[in-house]
Amino acid sequence: MTNNDVLRRLRYTFDFNDSKMVALFSLADLEVTRSQISNWLKKEEDPSYEECSDTELAIFLNGMITDNRGEREGAKPEPEKRLTNNIIFKKLKIALDLKSDEILEAMDMANLSISKHELSAFFRKPGHKHYRECQDQILRNFLKGVQLKFRSQPKPEEGFKWS
Repeated sequence: MTNNDVLRRLRYTFDFNDSKMVALFSLADLEVTRSQISNWLKKEEDPSYEECSDTELAIFLNGMITDNRGEREGAKPEPEKRLTNNIIFKKLKIALDLKSDEILEAMDMANLSISKHELSAFFRKPGHKHYRECQDQILRNFLKGVQLKFRSQPKPEEGFKWS
């Protein structure tokens, strides 16, 4: 999946307007314009399309975490220069404050069934003997399940809560 696709799906799922998107970036100390956001959200065929870098998406996800969970004590986390599906998945898990059962429920909603053991392998450190790389299909289905859950609920004014 491209970073732009992840950004598009999150915007749609949570019905973020341009102002909210700008605010999420600024929570993680990146000032962006509506024009930049608009260009990131366009389809690849559009002449104004711009790629959202790994660092920019990491900053956005960090902003979502801060928005929902509050400021962390100490220094702000340094955005990753290189993102993997595993890192994106982990950041979304943190931002949405999801437990394993809730993630599995989202996957079931998207018609993908995985075990708790398979799920935990995605959140292990690379190099761990049970680490498993998160493929696009897994991340795509997780995002679809989250969309099915959150798009059917009222706007998340008070944060994102799985109920």
